[in-house]
Amino acid sequence: MTELIVALDEPTFERASAIVDKTCAVANWYKVGYQAFYAYGERIIEALRARGSHVFLDLKLLDIPNTVYAGVQSLARYKPDMLTVHASGGGDMLAAAARARDESKSAGGSMRLLAVTVLTSLSKEELVLAGEDLDPHELVAVRAELAARNRIDGVVCAVDEVSLVMARAADSLLTVCPGIRPAGKTADDQRRVATPMEAAIAGADFIVVGRPITAAADPAAAAAAIQAELRAIKPLPAI
Repeated sequence: MTELIVALDEPTFERASAIVDKTCAVANWYKVGYQAFYAYGERIIEALRARGSHVFLDLKLLDIPNTVYAGVQSLARYKPDMLTVHASGGGDMLAAAARARDESKSAGGSMRLLAVTVLTSLSKEELVLAGEDLDPHELVAVRAELAARNRIDGVVCAVDEVSLVMARAADSLLTVCPGIRPAGKTADDQRRVATPMEAAIAGADFIVVGRPITAAADPAAAAAAIQAELRAIKPLPAI
């Protein structure tokens, strides 16, 4: 079943902690991204660990291979369940990250690496302006294949790209999908969006949801409604 990750993109520890307090009865995964990690990362990770929650550390590491290798080594001390690197860094960088992950696992860790393919806020036109000629879907497929070749555990992609990832990586990669908006909600700054139901039907392993939960009048009810939508989709029986 597709699992929900609540994004803790809040300016203060107190606000992030309040979201966790309100939603922890219905959600067990939380994303700690740039804003949270740089402002109060250690505190919120400790708080999540104390509750037994899973931590998705979304830092999109992108640098030369040795620097990313060292970064993954350093971040392993937080014991995240999942950590992101950016696939645009190339095969050598991804392989270096995988080596650091393996060393963490040999020391008792269980961290999985995810390669961010193309941000869901980017359109084809914006990619062209940035010098990228490939269609977003094709670029995601190429980067997913690169991630699989270099022993990365999964990718971050839009819902309508899940099937492409599965085809290019022979179902070997986890798929984590941001850009999720319940029916009737605004897309905000996302360009490639989908509903929780569409994500579940597509076969996404995880969805990441921020503002539709964290900015709701009742975050617990908003998270519970998304969980109910995910659970309504039954997996197809094995052939």
